[in-house]
Amino acid sequence: MQSVVKLVSVSAWMLLAGFSAAAQAGSDENGMDEAGAHHEQQIVGWIEKGLILPEHTAVKIKVDSGALTSSMHAVNLETYTHNGKPWVRYEVPVKDADTDELVVMQFERPVFRRILVRGAGGSDRRPVVKMSICMGNQVYEEQFSLRDRGDMTYPVLIGRRTIEHIGLIDVSDTFLLKPSCSQQEHEDERDKQQRMRDDESMVDDSAINQPEQTEEELEAEE
Repeated sequence: MQSVVKLVSVSAWMLLAGFSAAAQAGSDENGMDEAGAHHEQQIVGWIEKGLILPEHTAVKIKVDSGALTSSMHAVNLETYTHNGKPWVRYEVPVKDADTDELVVMQFERPVFRRILVRGAGGSDRRPVVKMSICMGNQVYEEQFSLRDRGDMTYPVLIGRRTIEHIGLIDVSDTFLLKPSCSQQEHEDERDKQQRMRDDESMVDDSAINQPEQTEEELEAEE
């Protein structure tokens, strides 16, 4: 039975690899994140460990093609207006994947857009922000919807929008990448966030006035 499961997993990985290769051949945008930065394609497991920049706390990340937009655990969301644009402040309480200690990270980000997400547990409206994460030795700026994922095993879910920027999924394996982004990249992200608060022209609000989109999220509770 175990060999059958392994065979199915490898076959699924090969299918995803073929799909991604075909998509890459048909589009020169694969490997380019939300900030327009190009990345080398990586192979990731269905569970990975990464960092939410500019913090240094390691978090477990579930890579799941059942969701379109990536999702991040967030509580105590408070929306407000800054320089005439919508922002949100929130807390991300997680268990450090390296130390098992509870860490509460605090963030403030401009709202990029809003979505209605439908899943097995019902539907909910969420703000979407752009966050930078470190996976392997690369930093990706990606869209994340914010919601309370306290009932889920993994605080961060990577969906299809982000998967196409990263590369291929090996659904038979986990923890293929070790976060190894430089200290300078952490400092650059912290500096960028501060400059964004001071300079409203840096805020990408190109999607904030678009009609609310509805997305399916097929992640099962764990």
